[in-house]
Amino acid sequence: MLTFPDIDPVAVRIGPLAVHWYGLAYVVGIGLGWWLLHRRAARGDAGGWTVEEVSDLVFYSALGAVLGGRVGYVLFYNLGAVLANPLEAFAVWHGGMSFHGGVLGFVTAMGWYAHRRGHAFFEATDFVVPVVPLGLLTGRIANFVNQELWGAPTTLPWGVVFTNPTAGGVPRHPSQLYEAALEGLVLFVVLNVLRAKRPPRAVVSAAFLIGYGLARFAVEFIREPDAPIGYLAWGWLTMGQLLSAPMILAGLAILAFGLKHGASAREVRT
Repeated sequence: MLTFPDIDPVAVRIGPLAVHWYGLAYVVGIGLGWWLLHRRAARGDAGGWTVEEVSDLVFYSALGAVLGGRVGYVLFYNLGAVLANPLEAFAVWHGGMSFHGGVLGFVTAMGWYAHRRGHAFFEATDFVVPVVPLGLLTGRIANFVNQELWGAPTTLPWGVVFTNPTAGGVPRHPSQLYEAALEGLVLFVVLNVLRAKRPPRAVVSAAFLIGYGLARFAVEFIREPDAPIGYLAWGWLTMGQLLSAPMILAGLAILAFGLKHGASAREVRT
């Protein structure tokens, strides 16, 4: 087994200001995504998006994801506490973000901005989603540093004993790192290889939904269920799996749509 390294969750302290690793993870993930999309737009490989549009596109997609993530957390994981104390919905310093809520916020922002700029919806999502796993990668690493969202107890040699007292002092799956690898690194490679092949419109977006949904569904089997929800049914179904299943189904439906309308999807905007 491995003992959790002594990592301060606060990355930088400047007087009373404390910058946490989790906040830096958002900044780094969004920054890397913007840089990569900006490069693609600059060399004319952005499916019709201009360099001038990239910054706004990243801003609105990030804003939608963050707001949706917070609202999703309140609705899916913390509704009881918020009903008891409505101000808890705004207590972001207590933590709490839902990726599935973030997806809904992201979709809403992309739909609004694409319509405003005269682009098709899947033009926007196909362009942006290949860089989204960069944020997932940095975010999951931050989850590990923060000693949160750990896995179930394990006897495997890479089990980690987290020093957080609520972890029980037993070796656990470092499920945050599993997710960083699958949702982050692997999904990033898959989406960008697929994008380079210039598939029909909507296929890249579909691949993101299917890929993330499958990765999250699988890791949930060895990740501790979210407190205080626990398992929802059958002694294994978690909220993460319940929310990932519609993502997979939606991805399959979008994939069928994209392949069926492949001819028009391959048109390149100029």
